[in-house]
Amino acid sequence: MADFNYTDLGVKDYKSCWDYQEKLLSEITEDKKKLGKPSAKNHFILVEHPHVYTLGKSGDEKNLLANEEFLKKIEATYFRINRGGDITYHGPGQIVGYPIIDLEYYQLGVRQYIEKMENAIIELLYEFGIEGNHKEGATGVWLEAEHPVKARKICAIGVRVSRYVTMHGFALNVNTDLKYFSYINPCGMTLGVTSIQKESGREISTEEVKTLLKEKFNKLF
Repeated sequence: MADFNYTDLGVKDYKSCWDYQEKLLSEITEDKKKLGKPSAKNHFILVEHPHVYTLGKSGDEKNLLANEEFLKKIEATYFRINRGGDITYHGPGQIVGYPIIDLEYYQLGVRQYIEKMENAIIELLYEFGIEGNHKEGATGVWLEAEHPVKARKICAIGVRVSRYVTMHGFALNVNTDLKYFSYINPCGMTLGVTSIQKESGREISTEEVKTLLKEKFNKLF
């Protein structure tokens, strides 16, 4: 199967990317209808966002610990969106990946798709000497996942699937300013968060991480 059609948007505001995802999802859905079979028009957006908090459709607004005035002070915006999951943060130094793909083309169920995303991130982290794990009963990639105190999340995952076509995706903390997570209960949990920079003790090249992301996702899909 062909590689994804990668688009690197650099730094882009959240709402513009959300609209772009919806456009691509509609195009793939229409392509499926026209062809009468799975679509090979599979996209993968890579982007960094200015400071923003997003709350999934089943999320609890109480997990946003900051009021509107404080959000303005820290130059952050807030959106309630149509993915699964609770609240998360996106911002500079974090690489966000939005695969807009037809799961029928890859013959995958939703759970398998999420596990493949997690495995791709786990393989990427290994390149930096970091051991990532799955966490029982939770999505995303974690370090020391089952430790009652030390468990910390390095990559959040939340997706929406419409007629087997995906949108939204993952948010990998690379050189992220982690203090922005202190204003929320990430994904509805009170556990810690971390980044590749924090775990490795050095600033990481985002271009290197993007190259590795493409390599790992192409391999696993």
